[in-house]
Amino acid sequence: MVATTDIPTAEGIVRGSRGRRVSRWRSIPFAAAPVGELRFRAPQPVTPWSGVRDATEFGFAAMQHRSGARIGPRRQQPTGEDCLTLNVTAPNGPSATPRPVMVFIHGGGYFIGTSALGLYSGARLAVLGDVIVVSMNYRLGAFGYVDFGEFSTPEQQFDSNLGLRDQVAALEWVQRNIAAFGGDPDNVTIFGESAGAHAVLALFATPAAAGLFHRGISQSPPADWGPSRADAQLFARRCVENLGATKETAAKALITASPNDIRRAVDKAVATVMRDQPGIFPVSPVVDEDFLPRSAVAAFTEGTAHRVPLIIGTNRDEGTLFVRFDDTLPTTPDRIRSVLRHADGDAESRVVAAYPGFPAKKVTVRMGGDFTFWRPAVAVTEAHSRHAPTYAYRFDYAPRSLHLAGFGATHALDLIPVFGTSPTFARALTAAGGYRGLLSVTRQFQQNWLAFARTGEPLPSWPAYTEDQRATMIIDSPPRVVHDPEKPKRLAWQGIHSPSLV
Repeated sequence: MVATTDIPTAEGIVRGSRGRRVSRWRSIPFAAAPVGELRFRAPQPVTPWSGVRDATEFGFAAMQHRSGARIGPRRQQPTGEDCLTLNVTAPNGPSATPRPVMVFIHGGGYFIGTSALGLYSGARLAVLGDVIVVSMNYRLGAFGYVDFGEFSTPEQQFDSNLGLRDQVAALEWVQRNIAAFGGDPDNVTIFGESAGAHAVLALFATPAAAGLFHRGISQSPPADWGPSRADAQLFARRCVENLGATKETAAKALITASPNDIRRAVDKAVATVMRDQPGIFPVSPVVDEDFLPRSAVAAFTEGTAHRVPLIIGTNRDEGTLFVRFDDTLPTTPDRIRSVLRHADGDAESRVVAAYPGFPAKKVTVRMGGDFTFWRPAVAVTEAHSRHAPTYAYRFDYAPRSLHLAGFGATHALDLIPVFGTSPTFARALTAAGGYRGLLSVTRQFQQNWLAFARTGEPLPSWPAYTEDQRATMIIDSPPRVVHDPEKPKRLAWQGIHSPSLV
């Protein structure tokens, strides 16, 4: 029989499972189910319940193609609109003081992913750092990041930035309830990878998130994603057309159509944009002049982002994963030239000169990864360092097997050392060599992430980033600090932005 543990929250008692070292509570609702007339509306409060609510099993992942909710080699989590839940992992045993809280936001391009992935439970982080780890679901794709506001009627309103609003609602739940789990609501670190890393930066730029977190970690953020209101309206119209609706019938269709029909209509529109207009990703937080008044990069540049400590960085070989599995980045000569065409007159010659060997495939893959992740991350790092403690990193390590396979330190590889993995998986990943290196970078990530979550600073060996020194921690085996790494490339990308849909 599985041991259980009950915790009273503001909404009702939740029952989790108690293991040898940690206790877990799964799929606790932090907002009402966004179904029926609440579809495409801002998250609403949960109706309190009586008795004890079981929180030992996962519920639904957010609506998405079922392959995106894979949680094991042959296991996929059911998907559904009733997905606004979060999970809590806490060390067993008492603590003399409330524990720091680390809230993880999963990636997946804002259209796939789930907090139920075993890696995200954070059990190893919780035990090693004596912290509480929270992971959340939020609405994805069609249901979280398409602004259908133009099609609102007096009877049916449609809100913008639903996935971002969900994340704020989850952080509000943390403020209300985490103390009951032993956590400190005054010491909350948000961290995320890829789209989750972008979400961290978007929350820095969201006025409603003020005071809900106290520091952030952004791992491989595509930082300048974010359509303008005009771009968002054009994209929403394409989605409605794909749904077979007109402006007059859109409101009814968006409420009555099946969730999978809506998902397919939006997925078709996404595929068209990404095929025909490289460098644009239309399904992401919208600059709506209301909930998100400025894009993440603009907020950091203007100094209006929340002025709390930030760790931000990228992986050396971001682009290689996408070329192999999901070629959505500008990683070919033609797609690179397409994104540079939108910049100033000498952008193409400037960038190409900074990447000797162009147009060789290996070079263009690096350029695509740098354009999407490193280029805008540098802009955020520079800007935030003027206002709050900022720490930059680059993850260079990869076991020999990934080098042989052509991946290197690819996108999302950092999730393994951040969360830690089983010895069996670590041995398999490093069967061709590199086991000690993996242990080393795991220690580096975890010790720095946990020190930052506890104090707002990583380990003393990691200096803060300033524009005159540009100190960057190279996470490798062994680690090292480099000042202004890849300076010629950094200078070449200056002033280049993601193109517009309009």
